[in-house]
Amino acid sequence: MVWLSSKDIKLTRTTKKLSERWLGHFPIFKKVSTHDDHLQLPSTWKSIHPFFHIFLVEPFKTSEIPNRHQEPPPPIIIEEEEEREVSQILDSKIKRGKLWYLMEWKDFS
Repeated sequence: MVWLSSKDIKLTRTTKKLSERWLGHFPIFKKVSTHDDHLQLPSTWKSIHPFFHIFLVEPFKTSEIPNRHQEPPPPIIIEEEEEREVSQILDSKIKRGKLWYLMEWKDFS
């Protein structure tokens, strides 16, 4: 199993800075050469050629701590007010050179 670099893959995010750097994890279908791997990609990725140079894949590592469970962090309080958690980003637009987001907040209507 390997992670695939998103360096040359066009993603749907509007800003590259917020995009995932590594995608996957994907099984190696076949080792083509010492420099290339044939990955088993999802069927929805038909437009992406499944052969990748070894510089674009990273071995998948499982957690070294068995039964690791991380509790969610407490709410963040800024200027005596709680920060809200974003459920999903609904839309984005550029207005006066700045990127604005329309968000749906978690536990807030």
